[in-house]
Amino acid sequence: MRKQILLEIAVASLERAIAAERAGAHRLELCSSLELGGLTPSLELLRQVRAAVKIPIHMLVRPRAGNFFYTAEEFAQMKSAIRRVQGENIQGIVAGALLPEGSIDIARTGELVALASPMSVTFHRAFDETSDSSRALEDVIGAGASRVLTSGGMPSAAGAIEILRKLITQAAERITILPGGGLHAGNIAAVAQIPGIRELHTGLGTVLPYSDPHLAKFESAIRKILAAL
Repeated sequence: MRKQILLEIAVASLERAIAAERAGAHRLELCSSLELGGLTPSLELLRQVRAAVKIPIHMLVRPRAGNFFYTAEEFAQMKSAIRRVQGENIQGIVAGALLPEGSIDIARTGELVALASPMSVTFHRAFDETSDSSRALEDVIGAGASRVLTSGGMPSAAGAIEILRKLITQAAERITILPGGGLHAGNIAAVAQIPGIRELHTGLGTVLPYSDPHLAKFESAIRKILAAL
């Protein structure tokens, strides 16, 4: 019997959210400005998507592009964004913060986790900016996050299979490792075969421009991924 793997799709528009659900995606990561790596979406977009789809939604909380160590004002913006979506029937927050030297900001991450509760928190790919992934994983676990979105520090998660395998072994069921970055139908099956993989993430940006208006292409790309899984 083939294992069931949850497929999360990053989207930045109502149209792509609807198309992702129609194609069979199991969860959405809702963002804006995916071409910048993703930023916090507007409350209006969130409400439109929530009204239109039934699958779970995780919302990215990232106030700007660039590095992941934030000023007090930027961190306050992040907390405000989480407060605004309490009661909006979404299931998770995707966020994270680093210290200037590049390690996990455990205190701020823990604060975001506590504020988001009962929503789950995914620590996003700021994780891949750390210099010691083993230590970083323990820090994220200590902060209380539910999962880590990571490409294993590589441009594509498909090029980091051994790193991802080690992270899953280290996690030992304490946290979900969510591989993402550069995944598509042509390479996702190899990542899915890693023991312990339960979820996978892609925005399909390496095979389809985020600005491409052709929803049929987007749906087809998702269906091909699901077929490969």
